[in-house]
Amino acid sequence: MSDTIFGKNGWTPDLMKSQKGKIFLITGATSGTGFEATKILASKGAKVVMLNRNPKKSEDAIAAIKKDLGNNVDVSFIQIDLAEQASVKKAAAEVLEKVTRIDALMCNGAIAQVPTQKLTVDGWESQMGVNYYGHFTLQALLYPLIEKSKGRIVTVGSLGYDMGIKTIKFGDMNWDRDYTGNNAYSQSKLAQIMSVYELQNRLEKAGKVDVMAYACHPGSSRTSLIKTSGSLMMRIIFGLMKLSPLTQSAEKGAYPELMCATEEDLDQKGFYGPTGKNNWTGPVGAHKLEPHAKDKVVAEKLWELSEKETGIKWNL
Repeated sequence: MSDTIFGKNGWTPDLMKSQKGKIFLITGATSGTGFEATKILASKGAKVVMLNRNPKKSEDAIAAIKKDLGNNVDVSFIQIDLAEQASVKKAAAEVLEKVTRIDALMCNGAIAQVPTQKLTVDGWESQMGVNYYGHFTLQALLYPLIEKSKGRIVTVGSLGYDMGIKTIKFGDMNWDRDYTGNNAYSQSKLAQIMSVYELQNRLEKAGKVDVMAYACHPGSSRTSLIKTSGSLMMRIIFGLMKLSPLTQSAEKGAYPELMCATEEDLDQKGFYGPTGKNNWTGPVGAHKLEPHAKDKVVAEKLWELSEKETGIKWNL
């Protein structure tokens, strides 16, 4: 196990100060790492607004958190469907109406390993549409308030960025040819991570020093992600993996995004996650990011394409 800057146990929520007076937004928070992150932030006194697709599951999640932590915790939800740009815009407008500040926007929601090619209503491959374009638009629309709050944008990527074709397939973004759930998922996660470092470059160029952008991943965590959208084969493989020491709890999977959302003086250039074998489990800290994820030419082209595709310009 490698020592991280936080000692041999890595970062844990024990290191988190009180978050009283702070407001956090988390996408995809009804289960898994998003739910655990919400609960831990609420336990530290933060106000948490979950951005979820399913109202019933959101109400159940809030009830479960209150049952654990008491009725005085401040957890609410706003409905969003990351697969639909219209829904993202509506949710962003609602956030700006109801929320006075954003200390961190945690882009945690995702779908994975969709077995056959599906397109969103906006015409994008579904994993790219949800994981990447949905969050791209959400971040851009909430950016002015994040900047005003001197807040952060935390993007939860995946080690999947280092699988698949390891670049953006500009000639066939929707995988009309050679679609596999894994390749398309990997591309969406690579796009997410690339855009974090591209955003950093753009903020730097614009002389904006108040907003921090971080990239992290949960390692190999026992969440329902594959169960909800993966093929039968992937579900079986991951089901077996869950029984092995190669995975960790969803709670531990939430540590990297919590650290990026709250830890002071954290280097934005890092890539954060478990630092054990294969970066699947182990103490949380910074670890190596493969160079293709910081390819400036590809990242710039992707950003320009994203603004064109979504019709959303970042106001930097």
